[in-house]
Amino acid sequence: MSEVEFRPGGEQDAKHLLDMFDGAVAWMNARGNTQQWGTEPWSAVPKRVERVRGMAAGGNLVLAEIDGEPAGAIILDPGPPEHVPTVDEPEIYLGLLITARGFTGRQVGAELIRYALGEAAERGIDLVRVDCYAGGDGSLVRYYERQGFRKTVTFDYHGWPGQVFEQRVGDGRDRAAG
Repeated sequence: MSEVEFRPGGEQDAKHLLDMFDGAVAWMNARGNTQQWGTEPWSAVPKRVERVRGMAAGGNLVLAEIDGEPAGAIILDPGPPEHVPTVDEPEIYLGLLITARGFTGRQVGAELIRYALGEAAERGIDLVRVDCYAGGDGSLVRYYERQGFRKTVTFDYHGWPGQVFEQRVGDGRDRAAG
């Protein structure tokens, strides 16, 4: 199995992200999940296309590649989206974690999370948070728990149930100061 490599993302990666979102929607819909991201491909919804372009151009995107092919993506934001409570300490907030369907089962998401935790440690940040869809059968919530995250608060964003998680990196401040 080929190794996952990471690289900074940018505007040129919007098409890769759209492909990942479209694949995820089709995959979820095939499993009966139509509530999380709807039923239309993201590439067919102008507002979502613009949102993805903003994600790509935002400066915090990292792509995971296997054999030079985009296998997943993560956004390492300095804080949460507006619908999630803020915290009183520095954090890395995973604004996106997505895997290309062609790389399912290759632990790309877990590798991206490890990358984020490593970045937090390198930056002297002790807290990594993320939120996810908390509806359906709860499989996404269980996924984040298996990745070492702990549930914190829940929220409802215009009828979309969400769960916020956190994971402590360790005493990152000591590493940064040392």
